[in-house]
Amino acid sequence: MNYTTEQISAAERTFAGAWEFVCGVPSLEFLTEADRPEIAVAGRSNVGKSSLINALTNRRNLARTSNTPGRTQELNYFMPANGSFYLVDMPGYGYAKAPKSKVEAWTRLIRDYLRGRQTLRRTYILVDARHGLKDVDDLIMALLDEAAVPYQMVLTKTDKLKLGELEKVFASVEAGIARHAAAFPIVLATSSEKREGLAELKASIVGAVE
Repeated sequence: MNYTTEQISAAERTFAGAWEFVCGVPSLEFLTEADRPEIAVAGRSNVGKSSLINALTNRRNLARTSNTPGRTQELNYFMPANGSFYLVDMPGYGYAKAPKSKVEAWTRLIRDYLRGRQTLRRTYILVDARHGLKDVDDLIMALLDEAAVPYQMVLTKTDKLKLGELEKVFASVEAGIARHAAAFPIVLATSSEKREGLAELKASIVGAVE
């Protein structure tokens, strides 16, 4: 998607200001009041959700990062200085090495939130470019289709691939989302370390909120 200079600048201003951690939500009864739009960041465990949030907000430790899959176990709410929306870091899905009871609790929290949050404007599903779409991603997309929640795919760790390899992944992911009703027909690619693609992703998020 092509964005104007004005759209990019406005999005950069939103993300350049102060950000705060609002709360961690271990279960739905602790959800914040549904008083503003929400943007969710979802993906398999260790796909780089927290690193991407830190890169978007230009903060080193706003979202806790870890090399250990399954570190994020709650819905973590963040808010920009203008208070216009919540950015929600979700627990990673598809992580099977944690205790079964924890995996079931995380999965239930993810599904219930995605299915029932009326203020959820868009979900960004992160996909590791080195591995492409997995069956568990397809399950989440089907859930969002059912809930009529728009979502967009974001390829992470794109700097780990050569251009030809990345083009093949793009084509594969685009083919995979073509059969899903709620998916945007756009795949955004980012490299958090090199900060490539972040301006467009910021503009996409702000556009979804407005």
